[in-house]
Formats: sequence, C-alpha cells, structure tokens
Amino acid sequence: MRFVVSLIVLSFPILDVLATMRFARWTGIPTLAWLVASAVAGALLLRNERHTFRAKTLAALRGDQPLMRGLLDSCRRILAALLLILPGIVSDVIALLLLLLPINLGAPLAPQPAGVSRSFRRDSLEGDFHRVD
Repeated sequence: MRFVVSLIVLSFPILDVLATMRFARWTGIPTLAWLVASAVAGALLLRNERHTFRAKTLAALRGDQPLMRGLLDSCRRILAALLLILPGIVSDVIALLLLLLPINLGAPLAPQPAGVSRSFRRDSLEGDFHRVD
C-alpha cells in the first residue's frame, strides 16, 4: 500500500509537467513562462497570506472574528499557494479552484466564546459596592 501511495505522489509532478507541456504546445504559451508565472504568483500569495494570517489571528484573539473561519481560510490559501509553486497546469487549476471556493461566506455573527465582545468599548455597570454581612 505504501508503494502505491508513494508511486502516486511521485508520479503526480511528472504527469503534471507533461500535461503542462501539451497545454503549452496547444495554446502557444512557452512552458517556462507558464511555470515561472505560476511560481511567482504562488510566492506572492504565500507572502501576502503570512501577513493576513497574523492579522486574522490577532482579530480572533480580540474577539472580532471567529478563529476557525480565519484558520480555514488561511489554510486554503496556503495550500493554493503551494500548489501554484509546484510546476504544472493541473496543480494550478486545483489551486485556482481552491481560491474560488466560497468557504468564507457564512453568517456574519458567528458564535463566540463567553466574555468576548465584538466591539472595543467595555460595557460595565457603574455603582458603589457595599458588603453586607
């Protein structure tokens, strides 16, 4: 079973590059230009997601956004960036499908942990405290 899985994993990039060469011959786009453009797009997406992930995590810690939605969205984009960096048209199509998935569309008011407010203002009760024995 391990042999079959490793054979599939190792043969995917080779078959992907062969499919890219056929696609390049069919469309007239140079193969090297396609591979370089895809790798640059993946690297830029990965670099941008590093900053976005930090901002989403900090917003989730403050209570502004749900944590799991931000993690799922960031994981999806990182996987798409890695697939764009891999050489080949098939991995690029899978990456574009991952980027087009409407995962982040949901209820704007998702459940939050107790004690975390959505705004920066603090709701408090003002008054005097007296201990009664």
